[in-house]
Amino acid sequence: MVFSAFLALVLAGAAPVSAAPATEQVSRAELLQRAETWLTANNGTQVPYSMELYWHDGYRQDCSGFVSMAAKLEKENPLGGPNTEALVTEEYTIPLAIADLRPGDLLIDSVDEPGADFRHVVIFERWTKDDRSEYMAYEQRGGHGTDHRPLTYGLEPDSKYRAYRLKNVVG
Repeated sequence: MVFSAFLALVLAGAAPVSAAPATEQVSRAELLQRAETWLTANNGTQVPYSMELYWHDGYRQDCSGFVSMAAKLEKENPLGGPNTEALVTEEYTIPLAIADLRPGDLLIDSVDEPGADFRHVVIFERWTKDDRSEYMAYEQRGGHGTDHRPLTYGLEPDSKYRAYRLKNVVG
């Protein structure tokens, strides 16, 4: 009797369903526009870099907090957006070849080795050279803050940077 009542509820769509909250979608153009806002968000200057502080919008002021803000990723858990290690998981991204990069894709160094640079993530905008030896990117970097500049991360031999596509980016 109880089973048949439960089955009736399920078939009628009245049974409670638990699901993780969906990540909001963002277009490539909107992601890049959102990244650009941090170039002047600090009274006309870039948002300063910090691994401990949070900007007015609730995102951490480090590279992964910046990417989380631009991509409209949740910021409550982990607080301030997913960190660089989380960004490379299947929850948020899929790996891709450097040659397949499109505006709004990411280049991520998720490896933190002793004596090496810290983990880092940048937002790819476009190729600056026909031979694809340099690209324009948005990044939040230590000692500077938000930046938009030509980079070669991931293009050097033996680079730890890998290309990723955010799952919530459309278009």
